[in-house]
Amino acid sequence: MSRSKDRPGRGGLRGWGGVTGMAAACAVTAALTLLPLAHHGDGAAGGGTSGGGAVTAVQTRAEECTEPEASLPASGDDGPNIDTIKQRGKLIAGVDQNSFRWGYRNPESRELEGFDIDLVRAIAKDILGDPNAVIFRAIPTNQRIAALENDRVDVVVRTMTINCKRLEQVSFSTAYFQAGQQVLAPKDSAITGYDSSLKGKRVCSAEGSTAYEALEKKSFGALYKDDYDGTERDPDLLTVPNQLDCLVRLQLGEVDAVVTDNALAAGQAAQDPAVELKGKAPFTTEYYGVATKKGANDLVARVNKVLVDYRVGGANSPWMTSYQEWLAAGLPGIKGPPAPKYRTD
Repeated sequence: MSRSKDRPGRGGLRGWGGVTGMAAACAVTAALTLLPLAHHGDGAAGGGTSGGGAVTAVQTRAEECTEPEASLPASGDDGPNIDTIKQRGKLIAGVDQNSFRWGYRNPESRELEGFDIDLVRAIAKDILGDPNAVIFRAIPTNQRIAALENDRVDVVVRTMTINCKRLEQVSFSTAYFQAGQQVLAPKDSAITGYDSSLKGKRVCSAEGSTAYEALEKKSFGALYKDDYDGTERDPDLLTVPNQLDCLVRLQLGEVDAVVTDNALAAGQAAQDPAVELKGKAPFTTEYYGVATKKGANDLVARVNKVLVDYRVGGANSPWMTSYQEWLAAGLPGIKGPPAPKYRTD
């Protein structure tokens, strides 16, 4: 049954205003297909040469997944996947172009910028000697794995959480950021967090996201699944291809809240002063990794080598330099990257 008869009026956009809100909606539409994005400009990450987090070695077996963040040991060796990238002369990276401070197109320079973009450039510099030797391809949240499986990209660097389910389809580097799920809602909303205040509320999440999986496990009575009336899809889409679509629907008044990574939600709250993160802290702990095609072990090990260098240098490391530039304002107090975990099998 459709909920259209219960929808409140759509009397304008919150925060951004009509023109900007519509521009955001257009950006969402543009991101729903794989788009090769030409990249020019600087962006090689530099940093210090001392310090770094503790390394954890985890013994695992192929039939188990008890430590999904444990990855292959770092290596600078070449292999078939590295050779393909070198022969092409470009690293093809799947990224976001709509996540403020993570991967977004600067409206003035028209260049892609953000924390994830800096990391892509560091990978390209290590493999190809040039941080600009990248073909960026914008991919929606629900197409990250498909893009790797179909060889459209070499890596996905797009706030992608490492977990056991995804490890059945792709391979991951060591973790490069710790995040968690949190609720984003208007400041004047009665919603207080991921709790009973969500009962009966329309909550948006992205297809293929860990936010949707969290809602499946425990929704607190929230409405989070799309309805079908047998002939047409409910116009209030609660599950969308791209995470940014949820923010647009929140601004349009079509949903009451969004569940997403706090790292992404902080950037959206910075874009729209009418919304805020609800709850004192994330209700999950998740780690972002660089994803590759399943079994691309030489590329995984090489990315892990890049991440070793990226973490080194303490407060002056490339990781901290990028964090201070892009994320510190919305996610203050982070002292450094998560320590890498490596498999011993």
